[in-house]
Amino acid sequence: MSAGLRSGQVAEAAGVSVQTLRYYERRGLLAEPERSNGGHRLYGEDAVVALRVIKAAQRLGFTLEEVAELLEAGHHRHGRPVAGLQNRAAAKLAEVDAKIFDLATIRTALAAAVEAGCDDLTDCASMPCCPIPFTDLAEENRHAGPCC
Repeated sequence: MSAGLRSGQVAEAAGVSVQTLRYYERRGLLAEPERSNGGHRLYGEDAVVALRVIKAAQRLGFTLEEVAELLEAGHHRHGRPVAGLQNRAAAKLAEVDAKIFDLATIRTALAAAVEAGCDDLTDCASMPCCPIPFTDLAEENRHAGPCC
């Protein structure tokens, strides 16, 4: 094969490192490329597209294992619609929504701690007005007095 892109060219075009490219090959996310007469890896343009798809899926929160499953499902659909992406995207959306809810709860607690002027976690946790949610754990150490 005389035409094709070398590892560095593919990696640069896809915005990844050569190590990432080889790692994805080892994980089976990319097909093993053909080799030149000199033994150099030679990739087609489809490798650049595949790498971009993998990175985009990762940015959407999919793990490499999930990406592999999505790619595998896509290879086996043979022109038929596959619900794999829809189902997995809906599940990932629910996961993201749960994380957003958790982060909002954490944010509220941290904002309350900042507003209360808490400087020492142990001291604050022993105050009855401590805004940190785990104050019940320190209930026996509570005492009356000004907050934080």
